Amino acid sequence: MKRRIAANYVFPVVGEPIRNGYLEFDENGTLLEIGALTDETESTEFYNGVLVPGFTNAHCHLELSHLVNKFEQGTGMSGFINQINALRECAGQEERIERAQTALDKMYAEGISAMADISNCNETFAMKAASPMYTRTFLEVFGTLKEEALTVLDEVGKLHKEAQKAGIDAAPTPHSPYTMSPELLTLSSAAAVASGFLSYHNQESDEEEDLIRTGTGALAENYKGRGLPTPPVLGKPAVFHFLNCLRKTGKRYPNANILLVHNVATNEESIEAVQQELKHVTWVTCPLSNLFIHRCLAPLDLFRSKGLSIAIGTDSLSSNTILSMIEEIKCIQEHFPHIPFTEILTWATLNGAKALGKEDTYGSFEVGKKPGAVLIENFDFENGKPSQDSSTRRIL
Repeated sequence: MKRRIAANYVFPVVGEPIRNGYLEFDENGTLLEIGALTDETESTEFYNGVLVPGFTNAHCHLELSHLVNKFEQGTGMSGFINQINALRECAGQEERIERAQTALDKMYAEGISAMADISNCNETFAMKAASPMYTRTFLEVFGTLKEEALTVLDEVGKLHKEAQKAGIDAAPTPHSPYTMSPELLTLSSAAAVASGFLSYHNQESDEEEDLIRTGTGALAENYKGRGLPTPPVLGKPAVFHFLNCLRKTGKRYPNANILLVHNVATNEESIEAVQQELKHVTWVTCPLSNLFIHRCLAPLDLFRSKGLSIAIGTDSLSSNTILSMIEEIKCIQEHFPHIPFTEILTWATLNGAKALGKEDTYGSFEVGKKPGAVLIENFDFENGKPSQDSSTRRIL
């Protein structure tokens, strides 16, 4: 049975907003038709607000949902790592799974149709397999000791088999320059690009930059204080370390989709180095998380001036108080009021879908796609953007 829904405006993402726009879907959620109403009929569901495609959350740690409201804010990366180490298993497995399930269901109900999720264990595999939300799972690895690299990779290989058995898209991926040896970074990057997808925490803080540039700073002292090795000092931005390790994989990676996440300390030199080396890169910003930990944001205007593909993630409830794409959008609007909502919406939908290789299904209202339909309520029609009171709910 067909379903026709309409609203004050429909935002297709790939075209201009449609006043009094409508969307017609078949019983499977495939978009059959999009247009403007000429008159309202009984068969049309009309909503006060705007309709947008389902969001793509380009970075999340669902399995950390039990850590909501447990972390001190503004501690920087060194302080955040200390809290993760102390609190990660502060709840039992049953509670961890229950909290993750609640968070997943809430994200879907509020309009997230696809997600890039980080996993370090198997606790969220079954729920993601059963969810109507599409997820690609990045199996993140850690290990700062050179001699443990092969063992760590073997263990994540076992986790990968569990993910495949559960029926979810997944593959190993590196975490960051400071949580792994160059050998493990290289090996896990090779496994990631072989799968076609890699997600990497890049230049998340000035502490990370100090660590790679000069071997100093809070993060360096944290690791040295725990007797752990640190990455080689390059005298260059941290992303150069990642690029160096990527080259050592010996793999061909021009067609791999690479998500560089956070990018708070990214500068022009870093961007140009990445552009010279890689083709399919999405620069993921997690604004509320970055403010939570570092009290700063990625240089989005620099990204725009360089023509980068930008996507939006929520990160986790250890570094955020809510997993909500509309709240991330409002945060960007608050700090970058000159960026049009239509552009930010593209970051929150289509760009993330492209990063996951799912742009043929998600990310925009185009005939033949199954993106879902999300209502933004309390929309500021006068200024053409969500208001601070805006919320979202899934209509389809």
